[in-house]
Amino acid sequence: MGTLVDDLRAALGTERVRSGPTELSLYRRDASNMAGATEVVCLPASTAEVQACVHIAHRHGTPFVPRGSGTGLSGGAVPLDGAVVIATSKMDRVLSVDHVNRQAWVQPGVLNLDLSRQLAHLGVHFAPDPSSQQTCSIGGNVANNSGGPHCLAEGVTASHVLAVRVVLPDGTLTTLGGEDPEPTGYDLRGVFVGSEGMLGIATEICVRLTQNPPAVETMLMDFATVDDGAATVSGIIASGIVPAAVEMMDQLCLGAVEAYIHAGLPVDAAAALLVEVVGLPEGLRADVERIVAIAEQHHVRSVRVAADEAERMLLWKGRKSAFGAIARIKPNYYLHDTVVPRSKLPEVLAQVYDIARRHDLQVLNVFHAGDGNLHPLLVYDAREPGATERVHHAGAEIVQASVAAGGVLSGEHGIGLEKRDYMSLMFSDVDLAAQDALRRAFDPDRLANPCKVLPSPASCGEITQLGHLPEGTWV
Repeated sequence: MGTLVDDLRAALGTERVRSGPTELSLYRRDASNMAGATEVVCLPASTAEVQACVHIAHRHGTPFVPRGSGTGLSGGAVPLDGAVVIATSKMDRVLSVDHVNRQAWVQPGVLNLDLSRQLAHLGVHFAPDPSSQQTCSIGGNVANNSGGPHCLAEGVTASHVLAVRVVLPDGTLTTLGGEDPEPTGYDLRGVFVGSEGMLGIATEICVRLTQNPPAVETMLMDFATVDDGAATVSGIIASGIVPAAVEMMDQLCLGAVEAYIHAGLPVDAAAALLVEVVGLPEGLRADVERIVAIAEQHHVRSVRVAADEAERMLLWKGRKSAFGAIARIKPNYYLHDTVVPRSKLPEVLAQVYDIARRHDLQVLNVFHAGDGNLHPLLVYDAREPGATERVHHAGAEIVQASVAAGGVLSGEHGIGLEKRDYMSLMFSDVDLAAQDALRRAFDPDRLANPCKVLPSPASCGEITQLGHLPEGTWV
């Protein structure tokens, strides 16, 4: 690696090419429970520097892994085979804003929530809002086609990216898409969004900005059974109302969150729905009345409408703090991200609870109920003998149950390493070969984030489940 590291330092300088044990330990994993290995981490600050890193890696025949904030949960940013990590966190500028046409060019290291905060005075925001939006980057959102609670009505990241400037795996710079509403040619922008770093590195992104709504109403409704809550979700959508968000939390989740935020959540309920509608005030009042009527048909116990913005933000803090709040129950969790038809929510949730019970595990369910995007959190203590193995067996069963119900492997977290070997549950050999052919059109040498998404040869690098790391390596 000596010559490679020397070349990288010549291009970026010593300070932004790291090869010390502390940095390598930090960058060998993302927010998943998997870890790999890298020999060098690069921190470019411009498109030209990203090009230089890719050119050098390509010249040395060394794979590279693009990385944003490292909040991904599927192992997409885990480096294998000693790959060069190219982290874009220093590329964090909003380059230009076109308020009239509601679009902005940003660098990939801009944090999701920071972008909306910087544009708040213009009355616009970036619609995708993952629970990690305080820390996840726009580049990572593009890589995983991220969603969030408010993507039910607005759509996921692909609906909010107009163009990307990309350093291809051979170091070539190109632009995919454009600022025009209908750019000519193939939709290669659409191909790139969600490609998880396998087709190159985005260095500038043209995002679509969404007008802030004139009025918002947020409701918390609780139910004696999970089935009643799920049936209410289906009833709302079937009525023709598409809320801005419909989120569900089960009893274990409500208890953990309430112990953290003290918002008066109904901890004795089997499930609660957080429903938000946006629009003109008069129309919202009618929507709230219709939604409450539908909930009453499904035995809602109580309905709480946020009285002001402070109460609304407190309720959303509870929803978006759910993943962190589980530490009050167990120190570790394994989170899946499957999607099932709304009509199958009660059936699949019952299977999830049964799977957890059979494997002697606790499961919290907090998810985007409006589009059937499940997020079961299996909570455990990895120090307990056999706990990690039970968790992964249970996780595999949850994926299989979701796909068997007519669902898909991922709604917003991506495939990465976590679900790579489940791809054959959804796709035939012909399908996978077509996807691989597309990837090779961009990256014939397979240097860009190798061994991710598509089932790969056995020669791919070792993956370490963090539950199996030696004592002292937990982070």
